[in-house]
Amino acid sequence: MTWTSLGDADTDSERALEAILARVPAWRGRALRYRPVPGGISNTNWRIAVDGEPDCFLKVPGRGTEMFIARDAANDASRRAQACGFGVPVIDYLPEDGVEIFAFAEGFRASSNLDFLRPAVRRNAVTALRAFNDSAPLGLTKTIFDMIDEHVEQVRAVGGRLPADQAHLMRGYAEARAALTAAGLDLVPCMNDTLAGNFLIDEADRVLLVDFEYASNNERAYELALWFDEMAFPEAVEREMIETYFGRWTPALDARIQVLKALGDLKWATWATIQEAVSTLDFDYYKYGSWKHQRARTLFHHPDWPAWLRRL
Repeated sequence: MTWTSLGDADTDSERALEAILARVPAWRGRALRYRPVPGGISNTNWRIAVDGEPDCFLKVPGRGTEMFIARDAANDASRRAQACGFGVPVIDYLPEDGVEIFAFAEGFRASSNLDFLRPAVRRNAVTALRAFNDSAPLGLTKTIFDMIDEHVEQVRAVGGRLPADQAHLMRGYAEARAALTAAGLDLVPCMNDTLAGNFLIDEADRVLLVDFEYASNNERAYELALWFDEMAFPEAVEREMIETYFGRWTPALDARIQVLKALGDLKWATWATIQEAVSTLDFDYYKYGSWKHQRARTLFHHPDWPAWLRRL
C-alpha cells in the first residue's frame, strides 16, 4: 500500500486520522506519512511514519464502539501486557479520542488459524496468554455474563434484528450462567478477544499479544474457550492446550470450556447484531453473527450439554 503525506488526505477516514495526528503533542510540526493496515472489524488501523523515528501503529475507533469498549480500560490492559513481556510498547494515549498509539512491531505479522497448526506457535501463545492472565487485576471487571446482558439490551436500543429462536438461546444462557455461578468463577485479566489476528508472530514463532479493547477481569477458562471457538481445533489439540495451560486436563475443566464456548459464540453473535445496525465498516456482520449463532445452537443442543453443566 502507498504512503500518504500529512495534509494530503483524500477520504473521510484519512481526514479523521489527520485530525487525530494533529493532536499528538510529540508530532506537531513533524513530517508524517501514513498508510492503512488491513484487518480489524471494529476500527480503522494505520501505520504512521515519523521522520527519524521508528514507525508507529495507531487505531481510530469505529462508530458505535463506545457502546462496548471502555478505552481507558483498554489502555490499562495494553500497558499491563507490555509490562508482562508479551505486549507491544505503548507510545501515547489520547483519552479524549480513545486513541492508542503503539510501537510498530517490526518483524512480526498477524497470525492466521493455519499458524496454529504448529505446536510451537500454540505453546508460545499459551505462555503469552498465561502471563497476561496471571498479572495483577485490571481496573475493569466485566464477566461474560455482563457482556451478554449488556449486548442484549444494546440490540434492543439500536433496533437490531435478533434470531427467531432468541428465547431458546437465552434459556441455554441462563442454564449456563446458573451452573457456572454455582461452581464459582476464577476472575483474572483476560483479553476476551483471542482471534488469530490478535496474536503476532515472527520468523522464530515468538508471540506478542495485541488488541486489548475488550479486556477485563473475567473467568480464566473463557480465555481458552473463546480461543478454541475461533481456531476450531480438533478435540486432541484442545486437550493438549488445556494441559499446557493448566498443567492437567480434567473432565471438569473440559466441561467448563465447552460451556463457555457456547457463551462466547452467543456473546459475539449478539455483538455482530449491534454492529450490523451501527457500524460503517465494510464487513458482513450479519453473516458473521449468523455463523456464531449457529455454533452456539450446536453446543446448547449438544447431547453432552446436561453432563457438562453437572461437571462444572
